[in-house]
Amino acid sequence: MAKKKIIGKQKKKNAWIIVKRRGHLELYDEKKAYGSCYFACRSAHLSEQESESICEKVCKAVANRLQSKREVSSDEIFNIVAEELEKHNEDASFMYKTHRDIS
Repeated sequence: MAKKKIIGKQKKKNAWIIVKRRGHLELYDEKKAYGSCYFACRSAHLSEQESESICEKVCKAVANRLQSKREVSSDEIFNIVAEELEKHNEDASFMYKTHRDIS
């Protein structure tokens, strides 16, 4: 069986491999999770400061929940972010979940 090429630079020793929806592999990039979380928070009319605070907590929770895994699907990360975001702000969680539907 041929190895799949992983897209991205491996800098961290705790790098997770993400299986994307179309089957290709990428290294987990916390900046992407943070950015989509931040966009959802700002779309829900939260301040920059509140958005940053929430996104830091959400990204930390994602890392904690993925700690025992080596490979994870992008859908699983999506669900974790949505679930964690909902704990902090329901409107931001709604924006996060529905943005995927329209993009």
